[in-house]
Amino acid sequence: MKGLVLLLNFSLPLKDPIPIFSLVLFIILLAPIILRKFRIPSIIGLILAGMAIGDHGFKIIEKGSIDLFGKAGLLYIMFLAGLELDMAEFRKNRHRSLVFGAFTFFIPLLLGYVLCFYVLNFSLMATLLISSMFATHTLVAYPLASRLGINKNEAVTVAVGGTIITDTAVLLILAIITGAEAGNLDTAFWLKLGISLAVFTVIVMWGFPAIGRWFFKKIKDDKTSHFIFVLALVFLAAFLAELAGVEGIIGAFLAGLALNQLIPHTSPLMNRIEFVGNALFIPFFLISVGMIVDLKVLLKGPDALIIAGALTAMALLSKWLAAFFTQLVFGYTPTERNVIFGLSSAHAAATIAVVLIGFNMGIINENVLNGTIVLILVTCMVSSFVTENAGRRLAIREAGKKPETDGGPERFLIPIAHPEKMEGLLDFALMVRNPAGDAPVYPLVVVQDDAEAREKIFLSNKMMEKAVIHAAASESKLQVVTRVDLNVTDGISRSVKELLISDVVLGWSDKNSATDRIFGNIFGTTTDNILQSVWETVYVCQFHHPINTSKRLVLVLPRNAEYEMGFAHWMDKVVRLAKQAGARIVLYSTRRTQTAVQQYLNAARSSVEISLKSLENMEDFLVLARNISRDDLLVIVSARKGTLSYQPYLEGIPGRIGRHFKDNNVILLYPEQRTTENNEPGMQDQDITLQPIQEQLRNISRIGKAVKRIFKSGERKIEEE
Repeated sequence: MKGLVLLLNFSLPLKDPIPIFSLVLFIILLAPIILRKFRIPSIIGLILAGMAIGDHGFKIIEKGSIDLFGKAGLLYIMFLAGLELDMAEFRKNRHRSLVFGAFTFFIPLLLGYVLCFYVLNFSLMATLLISSMFATHTLVAYPLASRLGINKNEAVTVAVGGTIITDTAVLLILAIITGAEAGNLDTAFWLKLGISLAVFTVIVMWGFPAIGRWFFKKIKDDKTSHFIFVLALVFLAAFLAELAGVEGIIGAFLAGLALNQLIPHTSPLMNRIEFVGNALFIPFFLISVGMIVDLKVLLKGPDALIIAGALTAMALLSKWLAAFFTQLVFGYTPTERNVIFGLSSAHAAATIAVVLIGFNMGIINENVLNGTIVLILVTCMVSSFVTENAGRRLAIREAGKKPETDGGPERFLIPIAHPEKMEGLLDFALMVRNPAGDAPVYPLVVVQDDAEAREKIFLSNKMMEKAVIHAAASESKLQVVTRVDLNVTDGISRSVKELLISDVVLGWSDKNSATDRIFGNIFGTTTDNILQSVWETVYVCQFHHPINTSKRLVLVLPRNAEYEMGFAHWMDKVVRLAKQAGARIVLYSTRRTQTAVQQYLNAARSSVEISLKSLENMEDFLVLARNISRDDLLVIVSARKGTLSYQPYLEGIPGRIGRHFKDNNVILLYPEQRTTENNEPGMQDQDITLQPIQEQLRNISRIGKAVKRIFKSGERKIEEE
């Protein structure tokens, strides 16, 4: 009966939040699916849907009903743009972003001034306001670039960096214009604006990372709290920006930059942030943009049509010229130029803010407001089409540039002995593996072959469910392996061979025998046996807190490390780890090794930030303790016996780490080898097929000598008796 009453009282626009939310969700679901058949970007579908259901369409939903989600979606776009930015690449290209930011600000501003003041005969204030509107742009098409996987391309990085520059400048001009109209443009106004912006920047760019690092260390396992914490900081930054006198989108973008180094791109948290934004907040924003558009303004006489056409043409032309001059200066290809133009040509959020403020203050009239609405529709459509087409070509070109790997696909094996260490080891493997690889990560449980093997297998499978859930949160492939073998070492060694493993990730052993403690070997027998039987790259990891809270990655290399056959492989992993953790590399090694590392980085065109420190002798290793803080990640490259970079001092490194760096995250890395421990340095090229026979002969010789000593001892006792 209640449902019938509700049906009889049904009226438009909808007031009840339940049908409103239901309708918007169906639009988000169906609009992209339908328009995909006509090769129309999904962004356009959502904008057109907003036009249809809004106040200027069929009046199904009032714009105020979804304003909250729409505003959140805009902040989310700017936050993701800052969060997904490759900071190392951004620092490398910051001068290019500044140049593009100058072009995309001054060219539209100057051309807009000429159009508005000399052609359309607007007043000075109206001319300044509309000219600044031409300069601003909104990253409406950024989700397209992210979906195509080009968000780390230099062209995209430059476009995003230019966005924050031009939008900040435009919104500062807006604050100045409103101050001038109100008659408050005095010394106090400038002092207040300067001080508030400085305080706001310090709080977000220095305060947020410190708070975030503390939070992630204290709250390690509550993934829901991590997401809510990040979301709260985004909206707090937007609120602080408005208090400082600029738009909230500036605060959201700076929050993304501030948290960039604390949220690895391969982490489950990053996956949750992107999923919620792309599935909910950003579509709401695009629908709200469509609800602003009123096509009926074109029927209100020739003045509206002329102004709409002139404003739209100038907006597109000035942004294209900015991209064109950027292409000329830096030698970009036409495809990269079109990507920059596509990302920077859409006018939506900041444009609406500028025009509405001007309209409410009486600076501009209704014709300009209506013309701006048409400008928003056309530029958003052009931005989406251009970014989609150019982005696809750029993605194909980038895919063709990826180097071929000589050693086959990367395959990571993670033997699990302690469930509490599993997530840390899994996160590390997901950070350093090649994201383009198709091979899954292999968590391994080795069960000893005895009477309790069946029960142990059941318990290990239950333990591995947690690993599967953790990997699923980051959309990573995982294949659990359970093996029954005589001992753990044999089980790991055979799994490495059968699965064609390239990298083995081990947890640091906490259980030491008395002998181990006396001789400084904190690994224990199992780890030593694994290192002697597995010749692939091995990482022995000790993680006390999340890797993403690391400020620096301190890399320590022994002499001749660059001559080992696994040098390029583990260098690639270290660089990728530094970029994922947002940490700069501090390299301690000999000068010759430093030169080899720099040559590798140049050849790989890596933008990672690195500083060099001299360490000519590994026996000076403990000197590092003075310069290493608790927030540093210590990566030490060791060596197996008989290799070029092996030194006797390396045998005691694990014990020294346990004593002097017990609060640090530590990774002890053993490069890939193809020799046995008894070979002499420099003899790696001998025929490895003879090694098992030679080893057996040596063992037989040792046994014979031991037996001979026993017999001699027995003879002496008999003679004494």
